Amino acid sequence: MIRVNGIEYRRPERPVVVVCIDGSDPAYHERGLADGILPNMARFAETGFAGLADGVVPSFTNPNNLSIVTGAPPAVHGIAGNFFLDPETGAEVMMNDPAFLRAESVLAAFSRAGAKVVVITAKDKLRRLLGHGIEGGICFSSEMAGGCTIEEHGIEDVLDLVGAPEPDVYSAELSLFVMEAGIRILERDRPAIMYLSLTDYIQHKYAPGTPESNAFYTALDDAAGRLAKMGAVVGLTADHGMNDKSAADGPPNVIYLQSVLDEAIGVGLARVILPITDPYVVHHGALGGFARVHCTGAEPEEIMEIVRNLPGIEAVHDRAGAAETFSLPPDIEGDVVAISDASTVIGTSEERHDLAALAGHRLRSHGGIAERRVPFVLSAPLNKSYAARATSGGLRNYDIFDFAINGTA
Repeated sequence: MIRVNGIEYRRPERPVVVVCIDGSDPAYHERGLADGILPNMARFAETGFAGLADGVVPSFTNPNNLSIVTGAPPAVHGIAGNFFLDPETGAEVMMNDPAFLRAESVLAAFSRAGAKVVVITAKDKLRRLLGHGIEGGICFSSEMAGGCTIEEHGIEDVLDLVGAPEPDVYSAELSLFVMEAGIRILERDRPAIMYLSLTDYIQHKYAPGTPESNAFYTALDDAAGRLAKMGAVVGLTADHGMNDKSAADGPPNVIYLQSVLDEAIGVGLARVILPITDPYVVHHGALGGFARVHCTGAEPEEIMEIVRNLPGIEAVHDRAGAAETFSLPPDIEGDVVAISDASTVIGTSEERHDLAALAGHRLRSHGGIAERRVPFVLSAPLNKSYAARATSGGLRNYDIFDFAINGTA
């Protein structure tokens, strides 16, 4: 048994492949199943398990991916956003450095025990976090697949292996390359544990049932079916859902919170940080459903009173309340947390968000409580004890490795 963050994992008898379908709101799966374009996922639901789970809030990529691979919430592993305000330096920092990690991953623990571990992520921003501590395994991104080396990534000649060019970072192919690479490596190496993390480009741009999203989910379903056919236990979940954040006539529903606070209490007394921010903002303009406010002169209670009265705000917490409610590390939390509702996003000030790249698409984004529900699917049936857990409620997306490794019959 291998113990990681309070959970004991058995050694799997066959390969376990967990796929994080970035931005895969349950509506995509429901529509795809209803339209008959997801035959493999339909089979998984019939012969394995399919349900819904809660992800981590803030419902962003980094916190949820790290929760999935550690089997624990951000209060344990320390990654509470894509981007945060460093309390020691006052600098705005990307949370993509392993130095911010406070817990070991399931992947690293299995590799230390001698298991072959493979990690493939769509965006390179996650590679160092997901690969931290892995010994003797493979870890690379499809974004940078053409530059893989044995020394740094544990693999080379990836483009030849997959038989496809390096995909554009803003494309469906970025995710599908991950799946194809996983299939080829599973066939060649039969690793014990594989983690495939996709990107939400399609979900940000296209609603369920559109031709573009249907084509993507059809290809994704086919790839998941091939992984299962090769003998792997396949677990499918997501880091977050996705909602339309635009008004009926098209423009985004945005609360420019920095501007609101500057006007209400004065400039320089509060600093708004948006943890959705990362290097890939073309499809969402750094507008999401979760904001942290750091008080630099104002009192938290004053900020909370202003924010909770804004149309489109679902919840407001102080530091301690946010940390307790969402299992977040309090030492890097904001003095105030603002969470928007399902149809609204939060920005800083209008001039700091470039929405020109939306190019006529409606804004679709995530980050709040409204985007925490995600699919939780396993290709193999659950044993009695895990079936009871699954049906009793309280599933989290970061239970997926536990269920895939320990819970499948």
